[in-house]
Amino acid sequence: MLDKVVIANRGEIALRILRACKELGIKTVAVHSTVDRNLKHVLLADESICIGNAPATESYLNIPRIISAAEITDATAIHPGYGFLAENADFAEQVEKSGFVFVGPTADVIRLMGDKVSAIEVMKKAGVPCVPGSGGPLGEDDEENLKIAQRIGYPVIVKAAGGGGGRGMRVVRKEEELLRAISTTKTEAGAAFGNSMVYMEKFLENPRHIEIQILADGQGHAVYLGERDCSMQRRHQKVVEEAPAPGITPEMRQFIGERCVKACLEIGYRGAGTFEFLYENGEFYFIEMNTRIQVEHPVTEMITGIDLIKEQLRIAAGRPLSISQEDITITGHAIECRINAEDPTTFIPSPGMITRFHSPGGMGVRWDSHVYADYKVPPNYDSMIGKLITYGETREVAIMRMRNALSELIIEGIKTNVPLQKDIMTDEHFQQGGTNIHYLEKKLGIGGHSS
Repeated sequence: MLDKVVIANRGEIALRILRACKELGIKTVAVHSTVDRNLKHVLLADESICIGNAPATESYLNIPRIISAAEITDATAIHPGYGFLAENADFAEQVEKSGFVFVGPTADVIRLMGDKVSAIEVMKKAGVPCVPGSGGPLGEDDEENLKIAQRIGYPVIVKAAGGGGGRGMRVVRKEEELLRAISTTKTEAGAAFGNSMVYMEKFLENPRHIEIQILADGQGHAVYLGERDCSMQRRHQKVVEEAPAPGITPEMRQFIGERCVKACLEIGYRGAGTFEFLYENGEFYFIEMNTRIQVEHPVTEMITGIDLIKEQLRIAAGRPLSISQEDITITGHAIECRINAEDPTTFIPSPGMITRFHSPGGMGVRWDSHVYADYKVPPNYDSMIGKLITYGETREVAIMRMRNALSELIIEGIKTNVPLQKDIMTDEHFQQGGTNIHYLEKKLGIGGHSS
């Protein structure tokens, strides 16, 4: 097993990694910025090192400082968590070249999956269903691009190959709007991502967002751990996630899961990963692969009983998968609400001191968070301060437990989105299950689309 791990992240995921390391007897090194000295995992780690000032570019995104921290402490591995450098191929490469283990896939695989065009090509070869599209980057031939759009059928969406997080995309509903949309998206993509390559896909009007969790050891073994429904989104950000997805049958799960496993084996994938799909009218359409642990991994853990972070660490240590597909059974239902330090109506971030805090409890309740009374939420990072997860033998029980848990959760001194989460849990369409990715924005009176 790995001897000592640098946790190259902050907040709830850093604490989550620290707990998994402790269970496996692995020593921990917490790296932190100047404003994060009092983070819970920093106080609990075996060693801690300040790597820079509050701006992420001076700390959590500073590759040389993170690697230096590993060198100074004689660490053996670096876990990137999610966000920050988690899907940065250059970081993964430099970690390995410096003699440390990167807890995740190889740099080559991160690059392959980070480019949407190459990722789609790999998926098609593995038999993973993809959105009908251009099949590659769009060229300069206007007539050819118009023909491609006619073949796909309007509406279409023009996407930047290097984009993500809802940026670098444009929906086109009429032929006369196409060429300008391609030109504008290329220009924006070049400026935002340093890559002006764009491609075209069919725009699905009312899809759901379904994702498949996988684990692979890079030694010829891979498994899928069921699916999650992450359709409750606002401005391309997930708000509520659940597993399993309402309406997905065991046969559909097996069909898509086996194809994801095949793709993992073909690219030599190592670690935890997630295949993201749009799902509409009984069909799955691949959109991207996340080569890291996801924010919403706890709902999968709750229904399978498998600790995904511990599996990541075991795989990084060179061990083969400890589970086979036959070992994985899905039991009950789990829901996760992201708790953000923000105004529940305007969504403006609300950093500041937490003056009173009480976490919820009871049967089937899990609270993944780094906050406590007198903790000061800094304004420098993402506004998520915790994840509330509930489990029940049925979806109805999980929802009822979430309603109870949200009413028990006390966070005072700052504003949070708890009122919004309470509203979602009592929404009749959410209770029925199967809402599409536009539902929450329509409910809130916000325009836009997501993918």
